[in-house]
Amino acid sequence: MYKLICRDGNAKRGELHTVHGTIQTPVFMNVGTVAAIKGAVSTTDLQQLKTQVELSNTYHLHVRTGDEVIKKLGGLHKFMVWDKPILTDSGGFQVFSLASFRKIKEEGVYFNSHIDGRKIFMGPEESMQIQSNLASTIAMALDECPPHPATREYMQNSVDRTTRWLERCKKEMKRLNSLEDTINKNQMLFGINQGGTFEDIRIEHAKRITDMDLDGYALGGLAVGESHEEMYRIIEETVPYLPLEKPTYLMGVGTPANILEAVDRGVDFFDCVYPSRNGRHGHAYTNHGKMNLMNAKYELDDRPIEEGCQCPTCKYYSRAYIRHLLKAKEMLGLRLLVMHNLYFYNNMMEEIRNAIEEKRYKEYKKAKLKGFAEGEE
Repeated sequence: MYKLICRDGNAKRGELHTVHGTIQTPVFMNVGTVAAIKGAVSTTDLQQLKTQVELSNTYHLHVRTGDEVIKKLGGLHKFMVWDKPILTDSGGFQVFSLASFRKIKEEGVYFNSHIDGRKIFMGPEESMQIQSNLASTIAMALDECPPHPATREYMQNSVDRTTRWLERCKKEMKRLNSLEDTINKNQMLFGINQGGTFEDIRIEHAKRITDMDLDGYALGGLAVGESHEEMYRIIEETVPYLPLEKPTYLMGVGTPANILEAVDRGVDFFDCVYPSRNGRHGHAYTNHGKMNLMNAKYELDDRPIEEGCQCPTCKYYSRAYIRHLLKAKEMLGLRLLVMHNLYFYNNMMEEIRNAIEEKRYKEYKKAKLKGFAEGEE
């Protein structure tokens, strides 16, 4: 159940009560695609990085290790030793972006695994069954991820199919949650709004899925090649047609600046691979923009990545040492950077929640964006 605590302009401060604990929103979900955060970060590490939600992927866990194996081992929470909420992505995006061959039909998608090439079929029912086996807190409905750009006709047909699939997802989840051997009988379902950059298709689709009274609503198909301005416009136009008293999730977004802008437009759930991916490339997020720790100027710099940061990395290690690890190709360097970046994101979300509660979100956003624009210190 979602509880809207307060608003500051369009920015929402809420709580989502789940069977695995309460999520304070706005929230950033830390991406652990195959039930692990890339960069050798464990779930015990996540506990000290202010992580509220871990996100894993249905497609990846289905094709490697297998959801039935994970079910036999007690579900994803027990498997990866994580007692807080987990959201599982439906696998739709990966099917459309990774599979070497795919054929979309009304019943679902036929595709070849990107790992061993075997033929797989995934429809709404299969996606729900896999996610039920994983026993995540929140399951995402299977949607078609249309290419960008797409014609209006293609987009409309795609969105109509996504709506029909969503109805099937809802029906199948209700059935699965009633079964005796289901691990998480309180699994939630979020639907996904699609429509590309056609705002009228987006709005109409938002209205249709709102009527289905789901646990939450996501905006999909953004940050796929359109400009930031275009993305902000679509969020601004669409969010008012999604229910205020339910969570609004912007999938796969994004940079700290993207998050600040989207919160201002009523979004309160986020996920993105940027913190871990950039960390693994030697980049650190700070309040003064992004730093490249490979730069020679940090060779003798004994300061932490960011003064005052309370993350495990900044508490103990210097820029010079992290640069040394990166240069020596030691995995510890990447691990320390990923941990810092995840903490930075999670801590920023905490600051955002406080700013909304204190009705000073506009000022907070302005100051934060100004800091980011200063660039690397």
